[in-house]
Amino acid sequence: MPIMVLPAPDIAVIPLQQHIGAPCEPIVAVGDRVKMGQMIGQASQFICASVHASVSGQVIAIEPRSLANGNKVPCVVIKNDGRDEMALGTKHTDLKKLSASDIRQAVKDAGIVGMGGAGFPTHVKLTPPKPVDTILINGAECEPYLTCDHRLMVERAPEMVQGLLAIMKAVGAEKGIIGIEANKPDAIAEVQKVIAEYSNLSVASLQVRYPQGAEKQLIKAILGREVPSGGLPADVGCVVSNVHTAIAVYEALMKGKSSYERVVTVSGGAVVDPRNVLVRVGTPIEDLFEFCGGFLGQPEVVICGGPMTGWEIKDLSGPVVKNMSGVLALTREEAAFDENHPCIRCGRCVDSCPMGLTPNLLGEYSDKGMYSEAEQLHLKDCIECGLCSYVCPAKRALVTWIKKGKAGLAAEKAKGKVS
Repeated sequence: MPIMVLPAPDIAVIPLQQHIGAPCEPIVAVGDRVKMGQMIGQASQFICASVHASVSGQVIAIEPRSLANGNKVPCVVIKNDGRDEMALGTKHTDLKKLSASDIRQAVKDAGIVGMGGAGFPTHVKLTPPKPVDTILINGAECEPYLTCDHRLMVERAPEMVQGLLAIMKAVGAEKGIIGIEANKPDAIAEVQKVIAEYSNLSVASLQVRYPQGAEKQLIKAILGREVPSGGLPADVGCVVSNVHTAIAVYEALMKGKSSYERVVTVSGGAVVDPRNVLVRVGTPIEDLFEFCGGFLGQPEVVICGGPMTGWEIKDLSGPVVKNMSGVLALTREEAAFDENHPCIRCGRCVDSCPMGLTPNLLGEYSDKGMYSEAEQLHLKDCIECGLCSYVCPAKRALVTWIKKGKAGLAAEKAKGKVS
């Protein structure tokens, strides 16, 4: 569905950590008046991203508040005055006049993170450790139900392409490729029209196949390059960026706009009127569902992200954050639950794993706390796509256990128990 704009919330609850890495430090105080787009939390370390006000108004609290997952994190709470007074950064009209460092600094100042779900600070990604020759824009929706990137490519292709060109300049890449699944012909047509004048840009039509939107799988499908175990895309000469992230880069450079809003897909069989919604960061998730007509009865489960890798939303009053691509309200018929019957050694999880791992053994070792054994089977190479659990006839919680194993392994390494 076309993108619709959700009215701004009366109270915006803005977490000081919406990204991978260290939390940022608040630079406002209770009682301060702030403008929309004004920095209110500053990056404290290299792998960190600043946060900005999504409304204008008065700071009424700086305190821990519950996120959608139930965890409490420090947040800046702003009472909206309804004026939408803007605080804009520097606007640039000519990309050719900007240096790579200028672009990275603007991206950092705008607080841009990967908006496909991972939330990795973009200015860090634009500082690759090795030479890069190609930028890939991930236009393959990462999961079922999600359509926000599809709509952005249809409605805002020129801005995405300009963002791609800026990213290419920031890392010194010569070529840019936008990967789009073949079932999105309208998006392919719009993007091809925009890139017609650029000889170094192209569109790659991709098979409709999950998990095509995973970074390593996308690189393999488009470039035929395989990221080594434990490696990064830069190890094979490329950087991958999300559609929404590229648009945010364009807005930071050409409009002086910081990252304080995003498009979220609101969907699922329990939603009255599924939509793609442009929403301010800090808006309660329950406002999105209300905007889409509410629920058809009681949803069996509400999920942040997609049905394969998303997690259960425990608090609908929790705020929208930068990397929230979708919220789904699923019926019982749509939802699947772990039952953990005994493994029958059918091997379906092994056959389906896009990383060539043995999820049955990784799950067993992780669940039993045998983290060293799981690591030897390349535990950290699991991309947590959920296919193993999806195809398991015994409905075993393989992904849940593997996530537990990764956390346990990291904790043991931090204590020096595992080398």
